[in-house]
Amino acid sequence: MEINENKIIVIDDHPLFRRGVAQLIAMDPAMQFAGEASSGEEGLELARRIDPDLVLLDLHMKGMDGIATLLALRNAGIDARIVLLTVSDAPEDLIAAIRAGADGYLLKDMEPEELLSRIREALFGRMVISHSLNSLLAQALRQEAQAATRSLAALTPREQAILRCLAQGLPNKMIGRELDITEGTVKVHVKNLLKKLGFRSRVEAAVWAHEQGMKR
Repeated sequence: MEINENKIIVIDDHPLFRRGVAQLIAMDPAMQFAGEASSGEEGLELARRIDPDLVLLDLHMKGMDGIATLLALRNAGIDARIVLLTVSDAPEDLIAAIRAGADGYLLKDMEPEELLSRIREALFGRMVISHSLNSLLAQALRQEAQAATRSLAALTPREQAILRCLAQGLPNKMIGRELDITEGTVKVHVKNLLKKLGFRSRVEAAVWAHEQGMKR
């Protein structure tokens, strides 16, 4: 991996926290701290200008909050990985972030070494959720599943294979290599299986599949 290949920006209204993240990212030569913003509005403009590989986004900010900023980034065509980095361990915040299309949800009280490790995982295309929150997300999805008819029988064998890969946290490119199909074909299958199962994000599907014992 080339030096400074991965550009990272931080959108957070606490300057000391932004400085700390910048110092943490500087510890890894494969990462570049490419900019910071103190609000969602500034962050949107920054992302448009820099075209980052990863956005670390606070949840509770004055003005445009993290969820609104996330949606604005996606609507603006920002193709970066977007990970919420927050103090909130409330299940409703976690669910809202995942359903809005976040690629991860990490807590600010993580140890620096662990946070850096999870940032690396996010850059490699894996979904990242703080370990302490996995049970909360799984519980919420179980409760939702009780009110909906959701069955693996609705999926084709290929869709089940892809769902199993999602449960392992694999990005589309790696799923394609695993199953010897194109990344575009993977995207189509993911879209279809999400619709059949009634999920709005691949993270929800992955957690549910894990609960079904599909992770290899």
